[in-house]
Amino acid sequence: MTANSADTSSSVFRLSPLIRITLLCLYVALTTPLPFLSQVTAAPVPPALLWVGIVIGFIGLYAALSERVIVDDQGIQVTYPQWVPGFFRKGWSLPWSDVKELKPRTTGQGGIVYYFLSHEGKAYLLPMRVVGFARLVKFVQQKTQVDTTDVYPLAQPWMYLILLFLTLLLLLIDGWTIATALAQGSIN
Repeated sequence: MTANSADTSSSVFRLSPLIRITLLCLYVALTTPLPFLSQVTAAPVPPALLWVGIVIGFIGLYAALSERVIVDDQGIQVTYPQWVPGFFRKGWSLPWSDVKELKPRTTGQGGIVYYFLSHEGKAYLLPMRVVGFARLVKFVQQKTQVDTTDVYPLAQPWMYLILLFLTLLLLLIDGWTIATALAQGSIN
């Protein structure tokens, strides 16, 4: 394969499985005990309604985590699968010729994110949680001639590994909480 033929193909970058699994597990860990606790405490919200809300929330989170970044010779685009409604998560596309610069912005937590600025003044968030982020950044630099030497991912994998470990501990505590709630429910 020649260098020119490699340039004409498109590349798809998906969200890191580590990030996706960690966030989905955290959601499950935070929400699963609620219907059990609702039943035991005789809360005004019925457990069935909580289960419906939890399932809808899980689907929404899964949809948000299904983002794909596609780059080719023409530009970059962020897309979602067809089953994700456009009103929920809208993608975007930006031709390479419209990229003016890559602008860093500090987040509220002290991290740095980057935005593509178009010649029209619109800003597009550079997806930073994808597998192959370094390759994506190289592609951006090659196609736009924008200096990307100082562009790094927002979060390092070890941060998500720590969060996953803590989430697994929380799931163990959830198991104990649910078992206790079920035992309390059978006593009453």
